[in-house]
Order: sequence, then C-alpha cells, then structure tokens
Amino acid sequence: MKPEEIKKLDAYFKRTFNNPSLSVKARPRKDDSCELYLGDEFLGIIFKDEDEGELSYNFSMAILDVDLE
Repeated sequence: MKPEEIKKLDAYFKRTFNNPSLSVKARPRKDDSCELYLGDEFLGIIFKDEDEGELSYNFSMAILDVDLE
C-alpha cells in the first residue's frame, strides 16, 4: 500500500478504537495489504480491495483458542 493509505488507516484505527498504541505498518514485499499492531503485538492484516472502481479495506484477525482462556 502507499504510505498515504497506511497513514490514513493508522489514524482511522487510533480514532475508532480510541487507542494511540495501535499502529499500521507496511508489509515487506506486499503492496496489497498492511499489518495492524497493538504496541509490539501483531493483531492482523488489512487487505486492500478494489472492485468495479470502488475501494475498501478489510481487516482480518485470527484468534487462537488458547488466547480465549
């Protein structure tokens, strides 16, 4: 993703979840997605989706069963 997209997504997540510890970072060798972190902890991937001229972003987060205990 372009740096300006990452910057907008970073601001969006911080504002939406009222948490300045969230950060969006570029992925090496990938230009269709970026990563979301809480401090140093990886939370998930944000995918860019362009379909029929419309742009959206999809956040995907895996939750392990051991994390629910």
